[in-house]
Amino acid sequence: MPTVSLCCFDDVPDGGARVIDAVLAGRPVVVVRRAGEVWAYANRCPHFSVPLDYEPGRVPTYRAQVIMCAHHSALFRFEDGQCIEGPCEGAKLDAIPVWLDAQSNVVTQCA
Repeated sequence: MPTVSLCCFDDVPDGGARVIDAVLAGRPVVVVRRAGEVWAYANRCPHFSVPLDYEPGRVPTYRAQVIMCAHHSALFRFEDGQCIEGPCEGAKLDAIPVWLDAQSNVVTQCA
């Protein structure tokens, strides 16, 4: 199956997030990074299906551990997208499997 590059690994701040406008599964993607690890999720909060960013492209993160929905203050763990606090506690973000290729690009499979 073909792959698509979402961004360069270094384009995602360590402990932070970056919204990628390339639409996968009908939505923009949020890529988060901690040290050498990277995860990606559809840019959609499970509470009312709103984007995680209030201002386009700006998704708040805290202590390189959690993503915060800018609309509802729900907190989601980087490593599995599980909501640990907020109105959708127990729900998960829609994960998008990603990995780093040989050129340090964050890539995923095309549908």
